[in-house]
Amino acid sequence: MSSSDLPDARRFAPATERNRAPILAVLRRILPASGTVLEIASGTGEHAVYFADALPGLQWQPSDPDAEARASIAAWREASGLGNIAAPLALDVTQPAWPIAEAAAVLAINMVHIAPWAATLGLLAGAARLLPGDAPLCLYGPYRRDGHAFAPSNQAFDDSLRRRDPAWGVRRLEDVLEVAERAGFALAEVIEMPANNLSVVFRRIGAAGREIKS
Repeated sequence: MSSSDLPDARRFAPATERNRAPILAVLRRILPASGTVLEIASGTGEHAVYFADALPGLQWQPSDPDAEARASIAAWREASGLGNIAAPLALDVTQPAWPIAEAAAVLAINMVHIAPWAATLGLLAGAARLLPGDAPLCLYGPYRRDGHAFAPSNQAFDDSLRRRDPAWGVRRLEDVLEVAERAGFALAEVIEMPANNLSVVFRRIGAAGREIKS
């Protein structure tokens, strides 16, 4: 299947079918039983539908800064018929004001490396403003890690990202952890995922979110 096979605005991402079940296994463990999950950079919207269907006690709030992505999310939402998916928000994490006041959890799948570093700073600062104490923030994707071999497939991916945009690229996990700590998060766990990816789970601590700088 491809986006051209669909009769509406829905897009199709092959990676979603490969990674959604392992990610769901993590989410079942770390997400609260109820509340709103804000998904950052929801892309096609396929993850939102899959997770909302599997986790009916949660309200899923997809978002994306791209209008065509939001159209795809809206089309998947309508086709699903699910009542626990909200209309997608136009949300740019680099902006100080987000169109949502609070959430029980924040999830970002394959965003940190396909965006400038400023987006990671904005994501962490914004999530800190929204989340209550001990609430989870989950980041999924490839990372470089000190003391760990960098998979050749991830190196090739990193090279391709930087050719597309020099501001993109697979991030060093330790850099993300440092910024997250400054924003008011504690690392809860790093989970090895298929295809040399990681799920990095943080928990909100401390007072209201603080501005963080590169």
